[in-house]
Amino acid sequence: MNYYMTFDIGGGSVKYGIIDENAEIIEKGSFKTPHSGDGEKDLDELIKNISEVTNEFKPKYNLVGVALSAPGAVNNKTGFINGASALPYIHGPNIKELIENSTNLKMAMENDANCAALAEVWNGVAKGCKNVLFVVCGTGIGGAVIVDGKLHTGKNLYGGEFGFMIAEADFKNKKFSTWSDKGSTNAIVRRAAELKGIDKSELDGKKVFELADNGDKDAILAIDEYFETTAKCIYNLQYSFDPEIIVIGGAISARKDLVERIEQKLDIIHEGISIADIRANIKVCKYFNDSNLLGAVYNFKATYN
Repeated sequence: MNYYMTFDIGGGSVKYGIIDENAEIIEKGSFKTPHSGDGEKDLDELIKNISEVTNEFKPKYNLVGVALSAPGAVNNKTGFINGASALPYIHGPNIKELIENSTNLKMAMENDANCAALAEVWNGVAKGCKNVLFVVCGTGIGGAVIVDGKLHTGKNLYGGEFGFMIAEADFKNKKFSTWSDKGSTNAIVRRAAELKGIDKSELDGKKVFELADNGDKDAILAIDEYFETTAKCIYNLQYSFDPEIIVIGGAISARKDLVERIEQKLDIIHEGISIADIRANIKVCKYFNDSNLLGAVYNFKATYN
């Protein structure tokens, strides 16, 4: 049996695991993401920690290589991570080269949202599907595009950055709102605080939903507007890409009524657009916290097989 060493670099911690050929997580753990403020020092510590964890498991497992999930515009071919994230020090150096040299193993890496999508294609709700859209609903909106079973990252590695889609437009006053502006958990909090006339620091997403469940009209309206935006953008995605399935991930995907609420808004859209006869097949992701680890391994297999 072959095994894969996999890492998911996050802003607060780096998760790691040993995953086998059947998408089973054999062991897992984590360590704190370096944050001293000294970029060079933090990078050295990150690579050192990755190397030490990998070497710890080498005697126990037949490790094929190292799989990495990371934020930013990850370029698996060149080994560089472009764009920006909460970890500036990973943008610039050749991460792939550094990890391969420190572990003496082959390495493959991909953007974290793309990894989450690949996990669902490998053994999740999108298993067996060739054309899939994955939408990550969190503090912003991210995502991934799968075409013919493979990631479509685009010319500038921005494929799947659905959060940049324009959700509202006022050309006269040059004011535009993106999906992230209007349909993220941050948007719910910001809108609820605005309606209640309080500072948004007094609320968070969980609190707004609790208020709504208890009948708070401002919270109910903020959440209703969120679902309107989400349904509108999902409708656009369905008619732009015509995927077999649209998978929703992120913290909000844990809500049991999520798909039902989106479907209710889609009903209204389809009633208003009589010629729209194709409905989006919306599913909530199977994997949550482990999705990036699993997807990184799937990407490794696709890179070298």
